[in-house]
Amino acid sequence: MDLKERIDKEKLPMHVALIMDGNGRWARQRGKERIFGHENGIEAVRDTVKAAADLGVQYLTFFAFSTENWCRPHKEVETLMDLLVRAIGNETPELNENGVRLQAIGDLESLPEVCREKLREALELTANNNKLIVTVALSYSARWEVVNAVQKIARKIAERTINPDEVDEELFVNHLETANIPDPDLLIRTSGELRLSNFLLWQMAYTELYFTPVFWPDFRRKHFYQAIIDYQRRERRFGKVNNQPVISKNILK
Repeated sequence: MDLKERIDKEKLPMHVALIMDGNGRWARQRGKERIFGHENGIEAVRDTVKAAADLGVQYLTFFAFSTENWCRPHKEVETLMDLLVRAIGNETPELNENGVRLQAIGDLESLPEVCREKLREALELTANNNKLIVTVALSYSARWEVVNAVQKIARKIAERTINPDEVDEELFVNHLETANIPDPDLLIRTSGELRLSNFLLWQMAYTELYFTPVFWPDFRRKHFYQAIIDYQRRERRFGKVNNQPVISKNILK
């Protein structure tokens, strides 16, 4: 029995988030510049999207560029932005043909104008698709997101459009970048690093974490399937005990 056949289609995670790590180390092992790893990582994204769509996973979120990544050498950042523009242009037509909707979260205004324009075109082209929702986190960090949400709420309180007593978990969630996306059921991080790196910290309160030593450019659908199989072996209790009924936290309001 191959890996795909071992997956229970009735117990799929609704939302899988991915930290694509190890591009630089993968490139260095081959005597190449870091950008070589980023370029080869595009194939891993492509294969993961196809694997998720084939299984019936509804949401994928890729951590593509963090707010901290702006501190990398200027040449690397500039090359990454150029790669982003090329990748969006090359991949969007196939995503659209396959019914994939592309979304983006993060401080998008900090991206170069050419990136914002190419991204806007891709979002508009795929806006009506619903087979799989692929979200790309760009110039994103969880701490930035939380502060941004608090600022939005504070402005509304100052404008007297909401009362401080009305601020609860639901209202706060509706001011996050991910307001229209369910919380991740599963996080996959490649390269063997065991941390969350400031990614979706609020949303991952009950997310199952899966770490693989595989560097991102080598990540393929078999690795994605292995993560899903591992996820399906776990018991998700959301703070309850074994014999209590569990209501999924992934219900969009």
